[in-house]
Formats: sequence, C-alpha cells, structure tokens
Amino acid sequence: MPELPEVETVARGLHKRVAGDVIDSVWIGQRKQPLKSSADEIAAMLEGAKIARARRVGKHIVIDLERESADSDEVQSQSQRPRTGVSAPHKHSAPHKQGQWIVHLGMTGSMLVTTPDAPIEKHTHLIAKMKSGKEVRFVDPRMFGKLAVTHEPFQAPGKEPLDVGFESFVSLFRKRKTPIKSALLNQSLLSGVGNIYADEALARAGIRPRRQAASLTRNDLKRLYDALQKVLKEAIELGGSSVSDYVDADGERGFFQIRHLVYGREGEPCRKCKTPIKRIVIAGRSSHYCSKCQK
Repeated sequence: MPELPEVETVARGLHKRVAGDVIDSVWIGQRKQPLKSSADEIAAMLEGAKIARARRVGKHIVIDLERESADSDEVQSQSQRPRTGVSAPHKHSAPHKQGQWIVHLGMTGSMLVTTPDAPIEKHTHLIAKMKSGKEVRFVDPRMFGKLAVTHEPFQAPGKEPLDVGFESFVSLFRKRKTPIKSALLNQSLLSGVGNIYADEALARAGIRPRRQAASLTRNDLKRLYDALQKVLKEAIELGGSSVSDYVDADGERGFFQIRHLVYGREGEPCRKCKTPIKRIVIAGRSSHYCSKCQK
C-alpha cells in the first residue's frame, strides 16, 4: 500500500501538472467499490471546479477545490445527472465556494495525469477532463482505493510525521506497551507511516521491531525520530518505493527500494554486517530486521 513518501510524490506531481486548471467534466465508472461518496456527489463537486492545490494529508491525497456557487437550476440538473458518462461543463456565478476531493490510493490505486489520446486502462474508475485538455484518471485494479468529496476540512487522525517535534514524538510512545513496530503503524499516533518505512526507520535506528515502545529510552527515541525523518525525506526525493503496483502521477516507478536496508530482503545479507535479514510477523504484519545490528 502506498505510504507517506509515495502519496507525497503523487500529490506533488498532481499539483505541478493541474493546479490552477478547471475540471470541465467527469466520467465515473459503474463499480461502486471505489466510491466513498456517491457518483452524483463527486460529479457535482468536481465539475466546474478549479483545482487550487493538491497535497498530502497522512496517506490521503487532498485536492482543494474552488468554485462559484451554482444557481438553483444548475444544482437541480446536477442531482439528476446520470452516474456514468461524460457530462457537460457548467456555468457558475459568485460567490466562491470551497470543497475537497479526497483520494485514498489503497493497495493498487494510481492518479495519472494524461493526454486524452492516452489508452484508457482496464480498471479506470474516474476520468476528470480538464479545461487545459489534460485528463486526471483514477485507476485501481483491486478497488481498495476510495474517492470522496467533502465541504469539511479533511484531517488525518494522527500527527504528521514530518512536522511532529521530538518532544511530541516521545510522548506518543512513552507509556505504550505494544511493540514499537505496531506503535509506528498506529495511524492515530502518526498518520502516514506504513510497513516499509517503519521497518527502514527501525533498522537505521538499530531498534528491533518487537521492542516494547515503553521500554525505549530517550536516546533510543531520538535515534528513531531522526531515522524516521531521514528515511521519509530520502524516499520522497527518490519518488517513493515501487515494490508492487505503485507509480507516480506520470506513471513512473519510484527508486527508493534500491536503498532498503531490510524491507523485502529476507535471507539477504545485512548491508552493514552481512547477517541474513530475518522476517517475523507482528500483529499480522511482516517485519524485517537484522538480528545483529538491531537490539
């Protein structure tokens, strides 16, 4: 599942390519699984809206929309629109209204910015046609991703890993008796950290994933804090880790997987000491570590 660096990479790519553009029309497929809001709600929110910016919140892409309020006839026509097919753009009048388009990529989802003549992939669930001529397409073969719209500001449940201060970071784990790996994956504590980057941060900090969070000293937590910050930033610079289906907004794979110390390297020699990397299961999730370098 795409984690913070992958979602950040996609959000940045979307912002670079479509910020300031206007969505002329929206096509939505027949499958209901990817829709957290109804097709009518999504189409009504998106059509005619200007993309103010695209950004990441936790593991979600948040696309901030600006639009002018429609008159009553237009609102009625939107509510009666068929849930599939390309719809005509709408005219609008002041004042401005704001909304958000929320995208969760799930395990195999991608948000692609393409030209209209690009082949439409089999598992395309939404196509937003932009006034510039570009298209934004949501593709998800396994349909675990979700699309939603809202007028309320979207917030992640936990703290932002790249913004949290060290003292706040320490307070998240000080009294927790769960394994530190499980605590790192708890989205109500830190929003965005997943399996890959929890393993990699723990490896760089020299901490075993089964260590009880409450047992970590302040020095342990400082090493973990620094390692997590560093690994997330490095992964963003390299476009994330493409270990499965992940691609960015241009359909390109990331490269951080070539720097993995432990994740996905079971049985391979540790890059530091040559001890074979071990794989264990903690709370149903795979964890990779070096038994010599991590204590």
